[in-house]
Amino acid sequence: MVRVGLIGFGLAGASFHAPLIACVEGMELAAIATSRPTERFAGAVRHADPMALIDDDSLDLIVIATPNDSHAPLAQAALAAGRHVVVDKPLATDDADAVALVQLARGTGRLLSVFHNRRWDSDFLTVERLLRDDALGEVQLAELRWDRFRPAIKPGWREEGGPGSGLLNDLGPHMIDQAIRLFGMPDAVAGDVTTQRDGAGVDDYFEIVLRYGARRVTIGSASLVAAPRPRFALHGTRGSFVKFGIDPQEAVLRAGGMPTDSGYGIEPDSQWGVLTDAQGTARSVRSEAGDWRGFYRAMRDAIRGEGDVPVDPADAVRGLRIIEAARAG
Repeated sequence: MVRVGLIGFGLAGASFHAPLIACVEGMELAAIATSRPTERFAGAVRHADPMALIDDDSLDLIVIATPNDSHAPLAQAALAAGRHVVVDKPLATDDADAVALVQLARGTGRLLSVFHNRRWDSDFLTVERLLRDDALGEVQLAELRWDRFRPAIKPGWREEGGPGSGLLNDLGPHMIDQAIRLFGMPDAVAGDVTTQRDGAGVDDYFEIVLRYGARRVTIGSASLVAAPRPRFALHGTRGSFVKFGIDPQEAVLRAGGMPTDSGYGIEPDSQWGVLTDAQGTARSVRSEAGDWRGFYRAMRDAIRGEGDVPVDPADAVRGLRIIEAARAG
């Protein structure tokens, strides 16, 4: 049994990490560090101080689901204490701190991974399948977008000024990680990052173009889009695939559901993407079943010595470097 300690019990900790860990065979959510109530996971010991949890020698894995600017120092403390570590994205607020964590993990012989759970989204798994099957031919244009309609500023650290805040730090790591998984590291990066809403203190719009020779991959998000653009749009020499809507897992978990619920991770056919071939014939493509538990199953196996970590932290470092290049323009 892999005993897990979770630091942070806000949206990410309470709605995502805790239910996933609790529903993975061979893992036990043994402790939670938070000032918030944890009755839903009453079997976990509650700590007010994260360091008390980190110092608990009975724990194998520490999961960090706290505000972004605390990721690096908490991960450093957990690795130094001899624990394996999972950090919610981003790994750190800059690539220098991220590289230092990777080096520390290597030096201590502990495992380090980053919660890029969107690799287990239904739509992304479907895109990966289409590319494996060469259904689109040579993809020369790809667009990955994640739009919102939030005219009002939400309270909380994500939309307040400070290290690690802003839309690019929030959604960028997921989308950049997906692009790297599909196409590798780009030859060049161009970015446009700005603030569009009245009263916003952080970026709420970004557009990043990744250049791969003649191929262009655009990653974008905006906060004033009432009619969202396609989540994925890929165009190749054999056809195009266009997919609207967001993987359903987050909505289920936010509403208090569990990964063991019937139909979890299954998209209705009304949300399936459309594949259009070179002759202009269009057909719906069944979405793969999404399951974020795949991340923690792989982490469990890695701790047991039965495989690699689910996300190489070096991938997160690459993503942070793309974010920094995008901010530079």
